[in-house]
Amino acid sequence: MSLLTRISRLVSAPTDTPELALAQWRALSRQIPLMYVMLVSNTLIVAWTHSAVAPLELTVYVPAALAALCVVRMLMWWRNRHRVLDPQKARTNLRAMIWVGAALAIGFTAWSFSLYPYGDAYLQSQIAFYMGITTIGCMFCLMHVRAAALAVGICVLGPFAVFFIATGQQTLGAIAINMVLVVTVLLIILLSNSRDFADLVASRSAIAQRQLETQRLGEENQRLANIDTLTGLPNRRSFDRQLDLALQRAEAEGRQIGVGRLDLDGFKSINQIFGQLAGDRVLVEAARRIESLRRADTFVARLESNTFGLILAGPIDQQTLVHAGEVLCGAMRLSFEQPEGVIRLTASAGFAVSQPDDTSDQLFDRADYALSAAKREARGSAVVFSEVHAREISKVRHMEHLLYSADLDDEIYVVLQPQYDVALGATTGFEVLARWRSPVLGEISPADFIPMAERTGRISKITQCVLRKALAISRTLPPSIRLSVNLSANDIGSTTAIEQIVALFERGRGPCQIDFEVTETAAMRDLKQANQSLLILLGLGARIALDDFGTGHSSLTHVQKLPLHRIKIDRSFVAEVTNDIASRAIVKTMVDLCRNLGISCVFEGVETEEQLQALIALGGTVMQGYFFGRPMAVDEVETYLRRERTPVQREGRAAG
Repeated sequence: MSLLTRISRLVSAPTDTPELALAQWRALSRQIPLMYVMLVSNTLIVAWTHSAVAPLELTVYVPAALAALCVVRMLMWWRNRHRVLDPQKARTNLRAMIWVGAALAIGFTAWSFSLYPYGDAYLQSQIAFYMGITTIGCMFCLMHVRAAALAVGICVLGPFAVFFIATGQQTLGAIAINMVLVVTVLLIILLSNSRDFADLVASRSAIAQRQLETQRLGEENQRLANIDTLTGLPNRRSFDRQLDLALQRAEAEGRQIGVGRLDLDGFKSINQIFGQLAGDRVLVEAARRIESLRRADTFVARLESNTFGLILAGPIDQQTLVHAGEVLCGAMRLSFEQPEGVIRLTASAGFAVSQPDDTSDQLFDRADYALSAAKREARGSAVVFSEVHAREISKVRHMEHLLYSADLDDEIYVVLQPQYDVALGATTGFEVLARWRSPVLGEISPADFIPMAERTGRISKITQCVLRKALAISRTLPPSIRLSVNLSANDIGSTTAIEQIVALFERGRGPCQIDFEVTETAAMRDLKQANQSLLILLGLGARIALDDFGTGHSSLTHVQKLPLHRIKIDRSFVAEVTNDIASRAIVKTMVDLCRNLGISCVFEGVETEEQLQALIALGGTVMQGYFFGRPMAVDEVETYLRRERTPVQREGRAAG
């Protein structure tokens, strides 16, 4: 690159990034008015000192004109100091500043030289001092735009040096040489500062861009985490949050809301007969029909596989819910035209009206009970929760009484479901699952008695019972096998419950092979207390896992603040990993998150070879689900592990 080209680039108008142009404009907006104040003040002082010896034109008219021009420019910059410009306008103003600066430099230089012949040596020295100090000050004010600073320096420095050296006076010549040296050094410094300024602007711009991208990705992940990827409807997480908000608003306004749960009858058979793709298309069409029928004040979500939830926030009464149910169930009776054939099905719905002081769980439970009643008594239609159903619920109270008075050590037993590490090719642990066999009612599903135990405060006793049995089982297993025991919110939120768990470990007197699993919702009740409780358990040699990851309200907060060794990815993400790009993206993000945090993850609900291969491809290693084994009795574990040590096909394990 030639010297001429380099000089041309240095003094040319700015061609940098838009961000730099805007930053230069903002910097000049603060500094240029000060430059003009300095320039006018210094000029008026020089004109005053020469007023007695120089002509009126040089001491009044010319400086007045130059000062007036500076004042006009100063006011323009001052008025626009807070103005927001687009990058192109900023570039245009910066180019104008270069030319204006050069023109003013030439003008003031010519005026200064015209005053030199008048006055004695002191006044002549003042001229040199005025030109030097003013030039340096102007260049400092223009330092963020190197082209403008260079233009001023060149327009003044060259004529200044030539003029004063030509006078033949040794002192003035020396001043000229000093001026050249000082301005040269100043220019080098200004060029360095200009580069640093440009780098700083570029760095800030890059940081801001990364922040925007991070925010966008966060918002996208949040959206994906709250949207059902198959139907495009809000998911269960969104539904729960919206129901809480709707109840709060309704209570504040003294009105009622309605909650509905709609379930496609016999949907499982559609997947079995026509295939999963056909089933997915039916779900998409069902969601579309529901969405097309909903009122503006109705919130619709897909809760699970073939179940949809509705929140009716408008004026609600019994008749309104009955009509809504009839319309929705009627829409589902219409045939679903699919490439595989015509699919016909029905839908049942349950509705409930909120009552004063209702919680979202209570309201949803009533709607769920109404749905169960519809499936039992009026399949393919809608049922609104009534007093009859309320009396039926009283029967549940009987079950609660039996649970409260049960001999837990005798009636509660455990089954174990394997956790398989595909990288090691071996089972590395079992989840310990509680079961209840009542002498009065027989076998009671965990889905029935666990929530009941949590409501009645009996859950901590059940946890201790399960833990005692788990500790006893662990002593019969190889040291490499760990057992996972679930902890409820009551357990980790109670210092008494934790003390009782510690006492069980102390009586066990053996190496700890226990992992404790906590859910996000359990941790949310009191995060500080949960953290303290889990730290105590860690001190026993136990490990901590976050269960049902992705279904809570603030998963990342919990991963960050809780002392975790492992997270368990909820089965809802696994279910769609084979056929949904967004689900795979979320799973990949979770796997990467665990890897970056140095914790392991377990995928729940693995039921097919396709799901397994998809998870392996995304980095998953530890799996749990029917594909590897159903929950088994304690006396079946040894047989299971023995089979695993022999070359038996995985399908065989799954079938067992």
